[in-house]
Amino acid sequence: MQLGFLVDLHLCMGCKGCEIACKVENEVPLSTWRLRVKYVDVGTFPETKRTFTPLRCNHCENAPCERICPVSALHYLDNGIVNIDKERCIGCAGCVMACPYGAIYIDPQTQTADKCTYCAHRIASSMMPACVVACPVQANIFGDLDDPTSNISKYIMKNQGGVQVRKPEKGTNPHHYYVGGGNVGLNPLASHRVDGHSLFNKITTLPVGGHH
Repeated sequence: MQLGFLVDLHLCMGCKGCEIACKVENEVPLSTWRLRVKYVDVGTFPETKRTFTPLRCNHCENAPCERICPVSALHYLDNGIVNIDKERCIGCAGCVMACPYGAIYIDPQTQTADKCTYCAHRIASSMMPACVVACPVQANIFGDLDDPTSNISKYIMKNQGGVQVRKPEKGTNPHHYYVGGGNVGLNPLASHRVDGHSLFNKITTLPVGGHH
């Protein structure tokens, strides 16, 4: 068994229901997130649109966080989930720096690492992750990638050629996929920023020579 996730970005409408469900289910502290929905605006007025991309741990087959953890707090479960043992974690934050997806945070209350675990505690009770249940448009597709009859496997087969992952060049082999949405949602460098449209384009400098 290899559990995986797929988000249909054609369906996602940016309601952030998954974000809230995740916060509540996992008691994620303020100012941190296991799952967030990224908004990217594209186009030039009046031809503009907003895209939505849910971001969470990618549960990589070749996970840098699991490799770097000196105490094996990050470990693979038999179902392929990259889980985290907060009892073992020493809060060194090596995993935070190793993750190319920015998916791991240090819990300000426990000072231990935390991240999306695909709601491993719910999976153990044969329930779906909280974000999957909360999605009003069923954009979150979760299931066994090794089972050709599962919903996620059928989705991947149906969308062959159109399935993407984040940062494939990192060689992490994520088990988190996206369909639709184009490049702008997944590639941070894909957005075109027009010169002069910046919060900080009026930065001034002190004159040379010590004049005040």
